[in-house]
This record gives sequence, C-alpha cells and structure tokens, in this order.
Amino acid sequence: MQTYKYKAVTNTGSTVTGVLSGENKEEIIKNLRSKNQFPVLVEALQQSRDLDLSRFTRIKIKDIALFCRQLYTMLNAGVTLINCLDILKMQTENKKLQGIIGQLYQDVQKGMTFSQALRESNAFPELLINMVMAGEVSGNLDTIMSRLAVHFEKENHIRNKIKGALVYPAFIGAITVLVVIFLLTFVLPTFISMFEGSGVEVPALTRGLISVSKFIRYYWYIVVGIVIAISYFIAKLVRTENGKMTIDKVLMRIPIVKGTIQKMYTSRFTRTLSTLMASGIPLIQALESVAKVVNNKPVEKALLSTIDDVRKGINLSIPIRSTNLFPPMVYYMISIGEESGSIDDLLERTAQFYDEELDEAIKKMMGLIEPAMIVFMAVIVGLIVISIALPMFDLMKTVQ
Repeated sequence: MQTYKYKAVTNTGSTVTGVLSGENKEEIIKNLRSKNQFPVLVEALQQSRDLDLSRFTRIKIKDIALFCRQLYTMLNAGVTLINCLDILKMQTENKKLQGIIGQLYQDVQKGMTFSQALRESNAFPELLINMVMAGEVSGNLDTIMSRLAVHFEKENHIRNKIKGALVYPAFIGAITVLVVIFLLTFVLPTFISMFEGSGVEVPALTRGLISVSKFIRYYWYIVVGIVIAISYFIAKLVRTENGKMTIDKVLMRIPIVKGTIQKMYTSRFTRTLSTLMASGIPLIQALESVAKVVNNKPVEKALLSTIDDVRKGINLSIPIRSTNLFPPMVYYMISIGEESGSIDDLLERTAQFYDEELDEAIKKMMGLIEPAMIVFMAVIVGLIVISIALPMFDLMKTVQ
C-alpha cells in the first residue's frame, strides 16, 4: 500500500486536504469521487524504507552495461517492463544489484515511472536516468536501453584498458619500495659496524644511506605515520573540486600521458553527446550531462561555459573550438553535423575513431612507461649497491 496526500473540492466549493492509502493513484481518485469530492492534486508521499547501504552505493559500470543489455533484449522481445524487472530480479547473481532491481520492481508496480524509480534508487548515473526519461516520453525505451548498453560497454572497456595500463607501473613501484626497504633495513646494517670500526673514510652517499637506514629501523613508526598522513591528505585532496582540478591540469601537461588523456576525454565527450542527442535529449541538457561524465575538471568547466554560448544561439562548434582542449577533427565534425543536420551520427563516427586511437595511445604509453620503470628501479637499487661497494673497495685496499 502507498500513502497519498490529496487536495480536493467538494460540491459546496470548499477545499479539503488529507491523506489516504491505496494501491495506486487511480484508486485514491475513485475513493474521493465516491465521497463527492473532486481531486485537484493527488501526490504520493515518500515512505521511509529500511536502511540498506547497498541502495546508496553506485553500481559498477560493467553491471550497468549488463543490466541495460538484458533489459533491451527483453523489451525488444515484447516483454513488459514489470515482467522484465521481475525476471532480472530473479536471475541477477550480484546480490547488491538484485536488491536494487527488487526495489525498482516494487516502485514501478506502485505507479512510479521507471525513470523516477531509477532516481529514487540513488544507484544509477544521471546519464542513464535522463535517457530513460526521454525513452518514456518518446515511447522507444527499448532503443534507448540498447544505446545505453553500447555506451556503458564501451565505457567499461576504456576503464579496463586504463586499469590494465596502471597495473604494471604500480607493480614495479611496489617491488622497488620493498627491495629498497629490504636493502636498507637488513642488508646495509650488516656493513655499518664494519665501516664504522675500520677507520676508512665513508663516502657521503654511504653516510646518507646509513642515516636513512638507522632512521627507518629505530623510528619506523614515524615513517609509517608519515605515509598514512600523506595518503590521507592525497585522498582528501582528490575529493575536493580544487584538488581534482589541479591534478587533472598536471596530468594534462605530462608529455608521456597528456595525449592519452586527451583521447580519453574526447572519446567520452563525443560518444556520450552522440548517444544523448540520438535519443532526443535537447543539446543544452545533453551538454550538462556530458560535462559530468568526462571525468576531467578542466574539460567539465570548459563544457559548462559553452552552454551559455549555445543558449545565445551560437553553433556548438565555435565554443568547442575556442576551448583549445579538443583535437581539430572534433569541432570540424561538429560543424559539418550542424550544417547537415546529422550531428549525432558524425559524433558517433568520431567516437569510434577516438576509441581506436585511445587503444593505440595506451599501448604506446605502456611501451614508454615499462622500460622507464625498469630503469628507475635499476637506478635506485644500483645506488644502494654502489654505496655499499665503494667503502668495501677502500677497506680492501687498507687490508692489503
């Protein structure tokens, strides 16, 4: 049962308000009319739900893509939305997603639109909700779910590529840190007493490493505290607007990665804008949604600034070109699309091109990072070995 608040007019012309419970809005209206009351407003009240932390957690991109793909398949086959959700609720293996779909099923059964139920779940991205809303208005929800499935499948592909590209550098970095800690805390201390009692002049490099070794061994808790404090500071910084903006600006200036980052946000921009416009979303609303999903603060700021120009009647290609953030191909394709009236189709082709370019850019970036990380590890370990070897040579000369 759902609770509704209502406002109605009686036969005498007076206004009455109150609260009634019923299965749906039509039942409430029928109940009021039986009392010779004519409703002018019937609105569902939000009922408190049992606290379920999974409902406040975003779903993974790959799960959203699968959800959209399965929903499209069933809708396209003629299955009603209610039955689709019922089937998905039973067959979904992800327990968190299963609970969310179950709540969607209940909300839609109570009379909510699908887009309202998605928004209430607090688990789906705004892009999906806006497109579902457009699909409900136009009556082609199955086509919208197909486009969403393709969009999130490509987004998941990009994220997996990026994660895969970061695994090797992270692994080499972790190995380097462990090797350095092992050499400084277990290997170097065995030589310290030998160097200090030999009377041989110890090189500055060795003295520095000995000091570091002693500090780590005797004050390790300070080192751990510093690492935790730095990690906490970085985590807090990343969550702030200014922090994200600064980090994105720095990454966009690093020679090895800036080309890959440009192709990444260009691919997201063109693909998302194409998907939204092909689904009937107005350009200004589409740009607002796109700005939130490019995952790059300077680009987001630039896209939001273009909205004012578009509202003034300026073609999108002009402010996009003035941002100096996108490759020339992007604003030329948008300009051609504006002239031909097929901007969504040309943006889709542009997105496909930059999806392929991004794959190649990630491969090239990894081809540069992998040897660079190996050289970095070799230099760090080599310096420690040399710092141990130099005084050993002097000690051997003294013995001879």
